[in-house]
Amino acid sequence: MKPADLALAIGIMAIFGLGMPIVKLGLQDLPPIFMLAGRFALTALVLVPFVPIPRAQLPGIVLLSVIMAGLHFPLMFTALQQLDGAAAAIAIQTQVPFGALLAAMLFKDFIGWRRAVGMALSFAGVVVMAGEPRVAGQWLALLMVIAAAAAFAVGNIQVKLIGEMNVFALNGWMCLIGVPILMTGSAVLEDGQWQAVTGGGWAGWGTVVYLALMVSIVGHGQWYGLLARYPVNQTMPFLLLVPVFAVAGSILLLGETLTWPLLLGGGFTILGVAIIVLRRPKAVETRTGTP
Repeated sequence: MKPADLALAIGIMAIFGLGMPIVKLGLQDLPPIFMLAGRFALTALVLVPFVPIPRAQLPGIVLLSVIMAGLHFPLMFTALQQLDGAAAAIAIQTQVPFGALLAAMLFKDFIGWRRAVGMALSFAGVVVMAGEPRVAGQWLALLMVIAAAAAFAVGNIQVKLIGEMNVFALNGWMCLIGVPILMTGSAVLEDGQWQAVTGGGWAGWGTVVYLALMVSIVGHGQWYGLLARYPVNQTMPFLLLVPVFAVAGSILLLGETLTWPLLLGGGFTILGVAIIVLRRPKAVETRTGTP
């Protein structure tokens, strides 16, 4: 890999990883689902005018929007109101074993004993983290993150069923369709939206801009460019840096501290994910979960 592309790959992982603690900062000003509606609306506003309507893939994109805007992101962001950013960043990595399991069931993707060990390690790490005092009182939030990971794995399968298409068109139209889903969810489940609009601080709206422009457009756009230029076995291992940047960002930006249960559980989970990623399971070959 060229040095410039190597630096780009690391920078993209930093963008993805720092999204987790930045979201927690933004949640001080905005309700989680309402924040997501803003992120999806801004992403759609920037992308949709410049991409064609994917008429043939629209039914599949609608289903993807329901999965991502109706389940994955709301579960993840709502859980972040209670759960430490570091713990959430590690627990969401279970999307990888969930994806491998779904690929095995739906696409007859052979798991093998190494990937089976990786799956076991990933889930064992989350169990170890659940015993950490700060996490032990937030089991519901931890379960929500795991459910968000499972929903993302289902979304991955849906992306595979949609087939090849321009990533900006997919992202833009998924976000446009997701806006009314999120606005409805926010209206039903949250309050204080008007106060957030009129009195929201820089952290809340800054988070919306960061997620829409840096993560959804710059991060994903550059990442898929790297995937097009280099073999999968050169690019996918970089994804292991995402939780590292997320944990480091949680320490620096949120003042969180690392404990032995978090370190041990996180080590198990990341090691398990590394085994699965390096074995190149088809379900996680080209997609990654980010805030």
